[in-house]
Amino acid sequence: MAAPAAMIGASNFFELAVAVAVSLFGLESGAAVATVVGVLEEVPIMLSLVAIANRTKHWFREGEKTNSVDNL
Repeated sequence: MAAPAAMIGASNFFELAVAVAVSLFGLESGAAVATVVGVLEEVPIMLSLVAIANRTKHWFREGEKTNSVDNL
């Protein structure tokens, strides 16, 4: 559960960076272009992190599920 939560949190920061750069510097600025390029790099990075999480899941013991939906 920690791996997807970390990826979602990291992804939200990229989106926030784009919004802040565009609002502060405008669409034609280098900062806006740099943050958009960062978002384009996000997809391959996230896919790599998923692959790493899947390859290392045997390192962690399987315990009780803590998802609130499962506990209902």
